[in-house]
Amino acid sequence: MARTSEQIDGGITSAWLRYGAAVASSLLALLLKLWLKRYLGDAVPFVLFFSAVMVSAWLGGMGPGLVATALCAAFAEAYFMGRVEGGGFWEKVFPLATFMVEGLLISVLSQSRRRVLQDRTALLLRERSVREQVEQAGQRLIGSEARNTAVLQSALDCIVSMDHSGKVIEWNPASEATFGYRRDEVLGREMADLIIPPSMREAHRRGLAHYLATGAGPVIGKRIEITAVRKDGGEFPVELSITPIRSEGPPTFTGYLRDITAQKDAESERNRLLAAERDARQDAEKANRMKDEFLSIVSHELRTPLNAILGWSQILGANHVSEEDLKEGLQVIQRNARVQTQIIEDILDMSRIISGRVRLDVQRVNLPDVIEAAIQSMQTAADAKGIRLQIVLDPLAGPVSGDPARLQQIVWNLLSNAIKFTPKEGRVRITLERVNSHVEISVSDTGEGLKPDFLPFLFERFRQADSATTRRHSGLGLGLSIVKQLVELHGGTVHAKSPGEGQGSTFMVALPLTPLYADEDGDSRRHPTTSDGEATDFRPVLKGLRILIVDDEADARNLLKRLLEECDAEVTTSGSVEQALEHIAEIRPDVLVSDIGMPGRDGYDLIRVLRTLPAEQGGSTPAAALTAFARSEDRTRAIMAGFDVHLAKPVEPNELRAVIARLAGRNPQN
Repeated sequence: MARTSEQIDGGITSAWLRYGAAVASSLLALLLKLWLKRYLGDAVPFVLFFSAVMVSAWLGGMGPGLVATALCAAFAEAYFMGRVEGGGFWEKVFPLATFMVEGLLISVLSQSRRRVLQDRTALLLRERSVREQVEQAGQRLIGSEARNTAVLQSALDCIVSMDHSGKVIEWNPASEATFGYRRDEVLGREMADLIIPPSMREAHRRGLAHYLATGAGPVIGKRIEITAVRKDGGEFPVELSITPIRSEGPPTFTGYLRDITAQKDAESERNRLLAAERDARQDAEKANRMKDEFLSIVSHELRTPLNAILGWSQILGANHVSEEDLKEGLQVIQRNARVQTQIIEDILDMSRIISGRVRLDVQRVNLPDVIEAAIQSMQTAADAKGIRLQIVLDPLAGPVSGDPARLQQIVWNLLSNAIKFTPKEGRVRITLERVNSHVEISVSDTGEGLKPDFLPFLFERFRQADSATTRRHSGLGLGLSIVKQLVELHGGTVHAKSPGEGQGSTFMVALPLTPLYADEDGDSRRHPTTSDGEATDFRPVLKGLRILIVDDEADARNLLKRLLEECDAEVTTSGSVEQALEHIAEIRPDVLVSDIGMPGRDGYDLIRVLRTLPAEQGGSTPAAALTAFARSEDRTRAIMAGFDVHLAKPVEPNELRAVIARLAGRNPQN
C-alpha cells in the first residue's frame, strides 16, 4: 500500500531515535566502564557492553542492536582489550568475536520478538477495528429499521410488500386507509385477491411467474397506471411502481401505489373545460361569421330600396315629368320606404325577443279573422306572381289566447316566406283546423323546398339556406326565427317539413286552445288587421298651433315643417338645443317635437332643461321624441327624461299629426 508523506516522515524520525538510542547506550556503557575501571581493572570488558547491546536491540530491533554491538566492540578493543596483560592474539580476538556473535544473536532475537509484538499489536488493532465496524453496522441496521418503520407508518402513499409467491408481507397505514383492509387482515394473503380487479388477477399471476423464471417483465421496475379495487368492491385509478428486493433466497417485491382519482378528475375537468373553450371559440367564430354575413345582408337589403327611392326622387325632380311617371314614382318610393321600415321592424323585433322585452296584448282571438287579414295583406304579392292561394279555415277551430297583432305577424311571415320561394303560377295552401286540444295553422307551398341538412337550422336567426352574393331571394334571415319565438311566447310550437329540394315545404304552427268562457260584457273584442299598404289622407285640426321642430338634419326639419303646415300649423324649426331654447323663450310653442341624437347636446339635455323651467316660461310644454332610437329601452328612457310621447322614425305623417293634435288637446278628426 502506498505510504503518505506523514507516514514517511514519522518513520524517519523513529529511525533516528532508535539508532540514536543505540549510540547513546553504547556511550553510556563506555563511560560506566571507564568509571568502574579503577575498581575492576581491565577484566571482564564486555559485561556493561552486553547491557548496551541488549537495551539497543530491545528498544530498536536488529539494526540498532547491530550498531550498538559494533560500537561496543570498537570501544572494548580501543580502551580495554589491548591492555590485557599476558594475552596472545587469540586471547584478544576470541572474546571480541564471541561478543559480536552474541550481540548479533541478541539483535536477531530482539528483532524476532519485536516483529511478534508488532504482529500481535496489529492483530489486536485489526480486531478492534473489525469489532467497531460490526458494532457500527449493527447500529446502522437498528437506525435503518427504525427509519423504515417510520417511513412505512408516515408515508402518504400505499406501500405494499409481497413475497415471491405473491403473498402480502407488509401493509402500511396508508394502504389501510386507501383499500379498507387492516394490516392483520391481509398479511399472508395473496395480494391479487385483495387489490387487483378480478379481470386482471390471472394476468398478474402470469406476469409474476414470468418474472421469477426470466428476471424480466412488463410491470416490474416501471411506473404504470392501473385500476385497483377497494374492500367494498369500488374500483379507482392508481399509479403503481413495483421494485424487486433481491437477497440470498427468492426475491421479494415492494409496490408503491398512489390514488390518482383526484388527478384523473382534474384531468377530466381540464379536458372538459378545454373542449368547452374550443366549442365556445368555434361558436364565437361561427357567430362572428354569421354577424358579418348578416351585416352584409342588412346593408344590401337597406340599400336596394334606398336605391329605388333615390332614383325616383331624382326623376321626379326633373322639369318635365308626366302625370303617369309621377304616380308611378310616388308608389315606388312609398313601397320601398315601407320595405325599409319592415326590415328595421324585423331587426327591432329580434332585439326585443333576444332581450325578453316583447310585450303581448293577450286577449281572446278568433284565428280565422287573423288569418284572413294576413291573406288580404299578401294577396297583391301573390297575384303579381300568379300564385293561387287555397284557403281552408275551420270556423269551429275554437278561440286562442294571444296578441292578435303578433299572431297576424306569424301568419304574415309564413305567407310571405311561402310566396317568396314559390315560382310563378305556383300554389300556396293555408289551413286552420282543430287537432285534439290545440289548433294547427299550416302553410304549404309548391316552391323550392328545403335541403334535409338545413332543416335543423331553419329557425335559427341570421341563418339562410343561401347567403351568397348570387342568391336569388332577398331577406335578412330573421322572419322564421321571429315566427318561432313568437309562437313559443304564445305557448305553441312550430316545425317544418319538406320532401326535398324542388318539392315544396310545409310549416305547421300549433297553438293551445282557450278554455271556453263567456264574455262578461257580451261583446267580443275586434282584432286589428294590416292595411293593404295604401295611405289614408288623414289630417287632424292643427290650425293655429305653434309647433317647434328640433332636428340637426335640415331635410328632416323641412319635411316635418311641410307636413304640419299642410294642416295650417305655425311651425318653427331649430337645428340645435341652444337655438331651440331661444325659440321656446320667444314663441312659447304649444307642442315640441324633438330628435334625440344630435351633436353636442342631445334631445335628453333639451327636455331636462325644459322641465326645470316654470310653466309660464314653457316648462310644461307637451313634448314628443321623434327618433331613430326605437328600442323599448329607448322609449322608456325618453319618457323618464320628460317626453310625453316616443315616436320611432320613420313615422307615418298621419300618425305624427294625430299625436301632435292629442298633445295639444285638439280633437284628432277631420
